[in-house]
Amino acid sequence: MTTGNLTTTEREVLDEIDANDVDFLRLQFTDILGTVKNVSVPARQAEKAFTEGIYFDGSSIEGFVRIQESDMRLVPDPETFAILPWRQDEESAAARMICDVYNTTSGEPFVGDPRYILTQALERAREMGYTVNAAPEPEFFLFEEDEDGRATTETNDAGGYFDLAPKDLASDVRRDIIYGLESMGFEVEASHHEVAEGQHEINFEYDDVLTTADNVATFRTVVRAIAAEHDLHATFMPKPIARINGSGMHTHVSLFDDDGENAFHDEDDEFDLSETAHAFLAGVLEHAPAITAICNPTVNSYKRLVPGYEAPVYVAWSDRNRSALIRKPAARVPAASRVELRSPDPSCNPYLALAVILQAGLDGIERDLEAPEPVRENIYEFDERKREEYGIDTLPANLGEAVDALEDDEVVYDALGEHVGPKFVEAKRREYEEYMIDVSEWELDRYLETF
Repeated sequence: MTTGNLTTTEREVLDEIDANDVDFLRLQFTDILGTVKNVSVPARQAEKAFTEGIYFDGSSIEGFVRIQESDMRLVPDPETFAILPWRQDEESAAARMICDVYNTTSGEPFVGDPRYILTQALERAREMGYTVNAAPEPEFFLFEEDEDGRATTETNDAGGYFDLAPKDLASDVRRDIIYGLESMGFEVEASHHEVAEGQHEINFEYDDVLTTADNVATFRTVVRAIAAEHDLHATFMPKPIARINGSGMHTHVSLFDDDGENAFHDEDDEFDLSETAHAFLAGVLEHAPAITAICNPTVNSYKRLVPGYEAPVYVAWSDRNRSALIRKPAARVPAASRVELRSPDPSCNPYLALAVILQAGLDGIERDLEAPEPVRENIYEFDERKREEYGIDTLPANLGEAVDALEDDEVVYDALGEHVGPKFVEAKRREYEEYMIDVSEWELDRYLETF
């Protein structure tokens, strides 16, 4: 095997493949809807993957290319190499690398690759003198499987917020998930049972925003795979059970300047937030309706975004309570100053979600937008008149309204690029139309014998 044209990191990956008896590589990428895809190749193809890329048919991937433009090329990022934890007890191992997608005709990055969309947002930030860190808090449910191995909505525990065993019967599952994540390079900060029965949260360390997006995609894969080893089904569906709390993915963001200082921190400000931070959060608030289409991309997402279940629906910010869309968390040190957007849910495409959040915030900085005053009262207790008095708008009530807002917002729509924007809108309008013409069990139970 010749390694003359490889980088040091690529050579290190080849050494790890040999040392760990890796027999297959999963070359991973995501479609525009955030579904993780992969092309599996024998590990002996690793050097070819680095030097030439691996070709695949993109026409079968949601939102990628038309049939006459189907040849695409995967180029793995060696920094993302990790051995899959659920294969480690076997004689050989499997590993994955996250890939960038290239157009075979032009040789340029494919503009429909969500990872590329995020790198474009990062390039804009770099041009403005910033690097970007982010940290998500993805929540998920664990459900029993039936005798055929299919998912049910029966939870395997009766635990609540921060409960311990015996109520929290899934603590062993979370432990195994954490071990698996750590073996893949994650720095896990904490895990706990969430508010609803069967609901859980595992938090991993703040990192640069591209690594964070990669980590969210990996996290969902690992959680599902290890849950399945326990005969459980893990779902990131935002609201799988009616009338209880849904699953969110609160997302923390901060910018750092060229000197490595937190551009969001100002100890002389009442809220310890700099003018840059105020302008950034003002931009996110202004573009919040359009952002919602990306960060809450399913019909089911809007079953979570309703008053009464701790999910944010009001476009405001606060330094004290969690009823607002954006919260300024307490920071023990200047480097930890950040803003937390509380609306995203874990069904979103993490690359697109972080891209539009960042682009909206950067727009606020460029236009020097002024943030409104924080709302320190519980907005959930406001009536409509008081919300109007405070100038508080609400997020879109359904996916159709959110897609309308996305199309009307040039900043957020343009952030998706000329390929992803139209394809995403097309897919989501189709999804919403299918939902609107369907007849649910609730309607049959309510009306069939009444009328």
